Amino acid sequence: MAVAGVPLFPVTVVGSWPRPKYLLDALRQRQAGRLSFQEFNARADQAVLECLKYQQDAGVDIVSDGEQRRDNFYSFVTEKLDGVKLMSLAELMNHVEDKVSFDQILRSQDAPAFAIHNPTVVGKVRRRQPLAADELLFLRQHTGKPIKVALPGPYLLTRSMWVKGVSDSAYPTMDSLAAELVQVLRQELLELRDAGVAFVQFDEPVLTDVMFRPQVKERTFMCASMAAASGDSRTEMVRAVQLLNAVVRGVEGVQTGVHVCRGNWSRKEEALLQGSYEPLLMYLLTMQVNQLVLEFATPRAGELAAFQRYPRIRELGLGVVNPRSDEVERPQAIVARVEEALRYFQPGQVYLNPDCGFGTFAERPMNTAEVAFHKLQSIAQAARTLRAKYADGGGKAG
Repeated sequence: MAVAGVPLFPVTVVGSWPRPKYLLDALRQRQAGRLSFQEFNARADQAVLECLKYQQDAGVDIVSDGEQRRDNFYSFVTEKLDGVKLMSLAELMNHVEDKVSFDQILRSQDAPAFAIHNPTVVGKVRRRQPLAADELLFLRQHTGKPIKVALPGPYLLTRSMWVKGVSDSAYPTMDSLAAELVQVLRQELLELRDAGVAFVQFDEPVLTDVMFRPQVKERTFMCASMAAASGDSRTEMVRAVQLLNAVVRGVEGVQTGVHVCRGNWSRKEEALLQGSYEPLLMYLLTMQVNQLVLEFATPRAGELAAFQRYPRIRELGLGVVNPRSDEVERPQAIVARVEEALRYFQPGQVYLNPDCGFGTFAERPMNTAEVAFHKLQSIAQAARTLRAKYADGGGKAG
């Protein structure tokens, strides 16, 4: 299924938006216990409205709330779940199997231990309140546009939240925690659907780490602090497929997608992963989601020709601008990139979005709101050009 009521080549976002200073101040107060959840949300409401205006003015067709209420794209679950504690990477150093190695990884990947926080299971996980339904309901009051909500994927959550020596008293293994998290995410998906969300995106950036660094068996970093894995990429990818399919299986009436990138915590290209999607596709295409939301604006992502063996099987959320650069991509260049994708996809299968979010981690956004706005404008202009050219053959999505 496609999102109903949107034009051909819909313009959307991956999720996060840079937080204004007043919201960052409120977030710090909230984390320090000096601001209640309700008081923080009152301040976040204004930031959401500002983010929405940026998107609407830029010409975005499927909007998000910019994840303004979240510390980052996955750690926000700490506020919503019992049995979970927010810990900085610096705190987690006390539980790392090989502290020297982990510290070297953080330094080499330009990941500041003080600025990135990880949700860590410390007891039995129970859903205290919905993960994102409050975000959706507030945004729905202020826009008639279709809404996308991003959720951390089950594989990412399992590997980031289970820490040996901290979590194993409640969940002896990662698999036992995974079963719990699948139920939490499935319930959330159903409630978001019933509340009228158009698109639910599951974030699984860690899958590129699994594929491109299979030799790593101890704790590493890839947009998350992760527990030790098997070191076998095939085993881990199969596990990721099984977990996501358990969340989405049989759920109709809502568009779903999975987002995979190579890291979005640093502007230093050498700190981020690189490699073609080709070895991942056989796994991604067995995930029972409608759309693959993938980065392609950076050369590190490889070529669209990776889809040559798998043409027209899924929708593509095509990354056409780099959230980590100051350069505003020209609409003509975006059009050319989309037309390259049309070798492997029908016009009605291609959605346009940035490679990743503009503000993945609250304390370390990848760009300013102004640059992000101009990048979205450029995407929207490219979309208008493409619609004029392909309207007869593609019609409307939905």
